[in-house]
Amino acid sequence: MKCNICPRQCNIDRSMSQGFCASGDTIRVARAALHMWEEPCISGETGSGTVFFSGCNLRCIFCQNMEISRGSAGKDTSTQRLKEIFFELKDKGANNINLVTPAHFLDHIIPVLKQAKDEGLDLPIVYNTSAYEKVESIKKLKGLIDVYLPDCKYYDDRLALNFSSAPDYHKIAMNAIEEMVRQTEKCVFDDKGIIKRGVIVRHMVLPGHTADSIKVIDSLYERFGDDIYISIMSQYTPVKSIDEYSELNRRLTKREYKKVTDHALLIGLTNGFIQDGEVALESFIPAFDCEGV
Repeated sequence: MKCNICPRQCNIDRSMSQGFCASGDTIRVARAALHMWEEPCISGETGSGTVFFSGCNLRCIFCQNMEISRGSAGKDTSTQRLKEIFFELKDKGANNINLVTPAHFLDHIIPVLKQAKDEGLDLPIVYNTSAYEKVESIKKLKGLIDVYLPDCKYYDDRLALNFSSAPDYHKIAMNAIEEMVRQTEKCVFDDKGIIKRGVIVRHMVLPGHTADSIKVIDSLYERFGDDIYISIMSQYTPVKSIDEYSELNRRLTKREYKKVTDHALLIGLTNGFIQDGEVALESFIPAFDCEGV
């Protein structure tokens, strides 16, 4: 069967070769563990039950998780084992099951989610994605995903082309997010502040590109208003030298981040998250050592 699950339209048989996502036709997982470094409403006090999938259909040149996004780290995992992992994370006290970069394994994950729910998995399911996804693919998840956690990385098509080889990124991501909002509607939280349903859109401010960040936030707020939460992230960490784009070889400055967050407040954004202090630390990048797999 030829794979066209994402906008890349690779049209290849993943049992025979790999497409842009660098993945075969078997689920590959690099880590399954409680994670404390998500937004407070996702991690809470006990942690988010994160399952990090190997491979990625975006593969940004500055990727913070490059070890797995290129598909090298991780362990081939059966659908039966994936289901067991979900329940093991629940037993450890996870607030939710957080599927990190799952898009290229969507057709494998959907039946696992259905079976797990039938067998009593009652935690919210978080779909943590780059948002470079087809609307048709997101529609397949209706009724299975409680919380969508998409990125909105770029507004400018030139940046999307240069950094992620995806010149159509903004249009595709916005349409995918619109379908996510349609499915979940406004965010709902429990009495402890843990999100149970809704959409939180993440945007990581890149050094040297605050103007694009402002356009991203404007476009999100204009289109979705208070129907979503926007998480403005300052944790960019350079992971390798990128000679062609020297601005990416440093961390974000406090002044750059404040410029973006001040603008968000100026336009009236209240449903959102900002990061305080020095957060661009390596501790935000977990060890992809197959823990829990």
